[in-house]
Order: sequence, then C-alpha cells, then structure tokens
Amino acid sequence: MPIINRIAEFEAEMTEWRQDLHRHPELALQEYRTSEKVQARLREFGVDEIITGMATTGVVGVIKGTAPGGAIGLRADMDALPIHEETGAAHASQTPGVMHACGHDGHTAMLLGAAKYLAETRNFAGTVYVIFQPAEENYGGGRIMVDEGLFTRCPMDMVFGMHNWPAAPENTFLWRNGPTMAAVADIEITVTGKGAHGAHPHRGVDPIVVASHIVTALQSIVARNVEPVEAGVVTIGAINAGTIFNVIPETARMLGTARWFKPEVADVLEHGVRSLATGIAASFGAQAEVIFRRAYPPTINDADATALTVKAAAAVAGDTRVNELAKPTMGGEDFAFMLEKKQGSYIMLGAGRTAADPMPHHPKYDFNDAVLTTGASYWATLAEQLLPRAG
Repeated sequence: MPIINRIAEFEAEMTEWRQDLHRHPELALQEYRTSEKVQARLREFGVDEIITGMATTGVVGVIKGTAPGGAIGLRADMDALPIHEETGAAHASQTPGVMHACGHDGHTAMLLGAAKYLAETRNFAGTVYVIFQPAEENYGGGRIMVDEGLFTRCPMDMVFGMHNWPAAPENTFLWRNGPTMAAVADIEITVTGKGAHGAHPHRGVDPIVVASHIVTALQSIVARNVEPVEAGVVTIGAINAGTIFNVIPETARMLGTARWFKPEVADVLEHGVRSLATGIAASFGAQAEVIFRRAYPPTINDADATALTVKAAAAVAGDTRVNELAKPTMGGEDFAFMLEKKQGSYIMLGAGRTAADPMPHHPKYDFNDAVLTTGASYWATLAEQLLPRAG
C-alpha cells in the first residue's frame, strides 16, 4: 500500500500520541489537556500559526505552502464519551467514567501526523488549516466554531472530514455523495404523575406505567406515519424514575434521539413524539412535558468535493479499496454545520473489525492503530493534490 514514506517513519510516534490521548480522555468542551497537547505538537512541527479559543478548546494550525494559492481545511474531532472503559488495554482510560469510545483519539492523531508531514515538506501552494474540533458528541462543537468565526478567521475554499469505520476492511475507504449521515434531535420527556405507596397504586398516578406506554407507542411513529421509502428513527435511550422498591415516584424522565434526512420527516417525528406523549399521559391523569431539540442537520457531501476525496483515497489505498457507501447511516455528525457553510466532503476509513467486535460507543471499543498512517497519508495526499505547486 503506497503510504507516504515519511509518514510511515513516524508511525510509532503517532501510535504514542493516540494512546496517550486514549489514557486521558476528556468530555465535550472540557478537552483542555487534549488541546494543550495538540498545540504543543503543532509548535514542535513549526506550523506558521496556532489559533485557539474557538469553542473553548478548539485549535487550528495554519500551514503555508511554498507559494500563494488556495486554502482548504482538514478537520478532526477531539472529545470522548461518558462511558466507563472495559477494554483492559494497557493504554486504557485513567479517568473513571470517561473513554474514547468513538475513535476521536485516532482522528486527532492522524491529523497531527498529516500536520507534521505538511509542515516539514511544504509540498503544496496555498494554505492548509488543520482543525482540531471539540465537542462533536452532543454539544455541536462544529456549530460553535462556525458561529465563532472559523471561516472568517480561516478563509478556506473547501473543508473535509474523516471518521474511522470499524465495520469496513482495514485501510479501505468509503464515500458517498449527498446525504451521508442523519440529522439529529435530542428528546426529553418528563412525565409527572402522583406519588404513592407501592402497595396502594390506586392512590397515585404511576409515571412509570405512563412512561412505559409512551415508549411502546413511540415505535409506531416511523412504522405508521413516515412513508416507507424514507428514513426515520425514534429511540428512547434512558428512563429514570424512582429510588426504592415500594414507592411510586412523582416523575419519570425519558431521554432519546430522533434521526432523519428530509425536513418533512423531522416534522412528522416531532409531531408524533409530542402528541403521543402528551395524549397518553393525559389519558392516565398525568402530564408530559416534551422537549424535541433539533441538534444537528444531516451531513450532506458535495459531489465535486467527494470526487476529490475519492482521488486522494485511491492514491493511498488503490482504486479497488475505495468504494461507495451503499446507503447513508443514521449516525449523526456535527461536521454537517461546516458543510452547510463550505463546499466539502466526509469520508470513512475502514478499521477492519468483525461483527463480533465491539463497535463505537461500546465500553470495549478501541481505535485500530494500524490505520493511523493510512489516514495521515490520505490527509497529506488530499492537500497536495488540491493545492499543487506550479511546475
């Protein structure tokens, strides 16, 4: 595989960076150590400028080529998840209840590897902005960076993102034009009933029973209200109520997510969640307060930009190892906010896990270090192809 030779030479460094980040995970908007480590590496590499402060812990490295030219952005995310790690790895998280369960440690390490190579070789014309973004998980760090002037302070023509994709063969790439990842809404439903002794349910209004009926009913929204050829998801991921065996609590709180691609589907999902939750609660003599917060838009790849990513990926992995993603994924991604403002594309890097292996957001998931040089080579190749030097 034609990994860039110079990048292959510091594979061990990249692995060390990645595993250090994995040992010290930080949650969204709290990535202070991670940000400091990224800044230290960029200073060591000799980048032309380091921009900090956007989205609290965001970092942008500015690398200028040997001649004037265009400008592109390459983005990696840095934050971890509130999950207690169970990998048993030597580099496992040292922070209880927090781990890199999505591979953002690998994304950061790969972009650092590309930054080191690009700052050293300068084999391009124009400017490369290496964007280390916080808070991809749930807090929309991509939106915050855009709102705080990312594209004003860093005027670029195009922006690109990449995510590890464990289910695809190791060191392969997957691409897709148009909608690639889903829009996301956060759902909060608070059911208020009437507390009572568990032995005397007739004296209360049990919010747990109400919540249970709501969860079941929500499954009918997509099945019976969304056109079958369209995509939609409504999932409740948490229910919290009560503290002891024999007490009917006053309230029950549910947290969930909704996913879609088309705005009209979002409207159907929101209406369904609100009407079912409030109607069912009322039928039991309870009340339901519903929050349906539209968090991320769909991630939509530009066709021309995607063609450029495919060309760069093929130069690294070979034509036969760069394949179209058969269908979009219902996962969400706040890189969508950047793609709303700039032409660009989001590509997947295969990590070679089997169906039996833990996947992202699982307490036993770990990034595959064997793909670090492939990812860094892709970033570097993309920059050199899009910003070629004259002659």
